[in-house]
Amino acid sequence: MKRAAVDTWQGLRMDAPTELAELEGRWLLPCRGMQVIQVQVSYQLTLLLDSGAHVDMEAEAMLSHGPLSAPDATMDRLVPERQEVAPALALFGATVLSSVAFKSGALGLVFDIGAHLSVKPDPQYEAWSAHGPGALLLVCLPGGDLAVWR
Repeated sequence: MKRAAVDTWQGLRMDAPTELAELEGRWLLPCRGMQVIQVQVSYQLTLLLDSGAHVDMEAEAMLSHGPLSAPDATMDRLVPERQEVAPALALFGATVLSSVAFKSGALGLVFDIGAHLSVKPDPQYEAWSAHGPGALLLVCLPGGDLAVWR
């Protein structure tokens, strides 16, 4: 597994894989350092990254601002199917610090603006998918299983 430089953010070690990396219980997606250049809304919420990669969310997501353990952290519920995603516009221009697909089906993205985006699996639908860079594709299948194509 190739890795870029090691950095820290809020005391967390951020090793950045330059390709998909499988660890116990999770996949590290190679999105670190990529910037959100477009936020698209339809029946899903899409974050288009500057590398041509994108993350599509069809299930409900949570967007928090500030440290997750802080008492004044704010949580915004995003519901793409109803276009209730306005708080996600704050991600425009943000840079991805960490992107993790858990083998339970959850997705977690951390951004340089102090925002955390999380999507849980849906029992009936594909909750999210991550495309790229290149031909890489991860899909959260109904119930939480992950399908991975490299």
